[in-house]
Amino acid sequence: MAQGNNFGQTSNGVADESPNMLVYRKMEDVIARMQDEKNGIPIRTVKSFLSKIPSVFSGSDIVQWLIKNLTIEDPVEALHLGTLMAAHGYFFPISDHVLTLKDDGTFYRFQTPYFWPSNCWEPENTDYAVYLCKRTMQNKARLELADYEAESLARLQRAFARKWEFIFMQAEAQAKVDKKRDKIERKILDSQERAFWDVHRPVPGCVNTTEVDIKKSSRMRNPHKTRKSVYGLQNDIRNHSPTHTPMPETKPPTEDELQQQIKYWQIQLDRHRLKMSKVADSKEPSQQRVKRWGFSMDEALKDPVGKEQFFKFLESEFSSENLRFWLAVEDLKKRPIREVPSRVQEIWQEFLAPGAPSAINLDSKSYDKTTQNVKEPGRYTFEDAQEHIYKLMKSDSYPRFIRSSAYQELLQAKKKGKSLTSKRLTGFVQSY
Repeated sequence: MAQGNNFGQTSNGVADESPNMLVYRKMEDVIARMQDEKNGIPIRTVKSFLSKIPSVFSGSDIVQWLIKNLTIEDPVEALHLGTLMAAHGYFFPISDHVLTLKDDGTFYRFQTPYFWPSNCWEPENTDYAVYLCKRTMQNKARLELADYEAESLARLQRAFARKWEFIFMQAEAQAKVDKKRDKIERKILDSQERAFWDVHRPVPGCVNTTEVDIKKSSRMRNPHKTRKSVYGLQNDIRNHSPTHTPMPETKPPTEDELQQQIKYWQIQLDRHRLKMSKVADSKEPSQQRVKRWGFSMDEALKDPVGKEQFFKFLESEFSSENLRFWLAVEDLKKRPIREVPSRVQEIWQEFLAPGAPSAINLDSKSYDKTTQNVKEPGRYTFEDAQEHIYKLMKSDSYPRFIRSSAYQELLQAKKKGKSLTSKRLTGFVQSY
């Protein structure tokens, strides 16, 4: 970003009167001094076990630099200032999603100016979906999704079900481009992109520092901001106000117009339901559906065909009783209350009673708790046992299923059997 930009303007020359802009400019002046070759923080490549960590510096380096160059006497004050700058994403810990500064040997890296908050990024949920989807396709050891990110991906997939194929192909195309980059460059860019999303989609419990205070914004002469898309999924750039602007007066619709609108949306809803039911019932899953099974065990279990394939795999390993028990407990939670006691006994006799025909392996704590719960049957009698079996399948059976020849053959078959329609769609998206 050019340092000569005037206050109140973004790097692209668009006027921006964000109440945070003055803070951003002051922070960026300090960051520019930190990156000075002579008097800045020394940036180095650190040798680690079997690898190198490029372009890093320690948290104590930052604190010492702030004390020396900003005439700060109290180290606590320097640590607080550094934490504020880290929370805004100007530098970030390379191995932690929580953007804070520690006065120790923790390694940090500077953010690229492209992702600085002064650029007025307001990323869309579609951008976040592309990013998370791309992460699942990359190095799983280094870029494995955190729990909250996996939950976000599942929510976004439900929200964008109708356009998920497009999002998936965008992520796939970006992953292919990333693979062509130099290994060190790719490692740095991956960490900077992750830090950008740690600012805009922070870890639960952390504050999004880029949010504009509505009261301050309402006092500005022109509170409108230019909305950008990180990955270019939007075709148009529209102005959005962070405050509630008065709507233009419109003529209320007549009763006939309302009836026509209701009829139209009812038809659209029926079409959508029919389309989704056909997709769910299809015995020939698309390549995208098969790939989704590899995202998480939940994705495989949500898809009827994925669940069937996982069950067949468990049968081949003589452990299908785990999935049958888990599904039986899920069904129990949906039963009418009058049917619950008898169903609890059926599940107990089949899976947990001494000499049960489909006995499952539980730890003693879960078994004792379930034994007590059965005496007062309810929909959640088997909650502890179900959680134990779920974790067992997730950590043991599911990874073997993804690595199994059955899944890999199905995945390769779908790659080879791409239809002409999907190829045309891919070509359209690339040209788009």
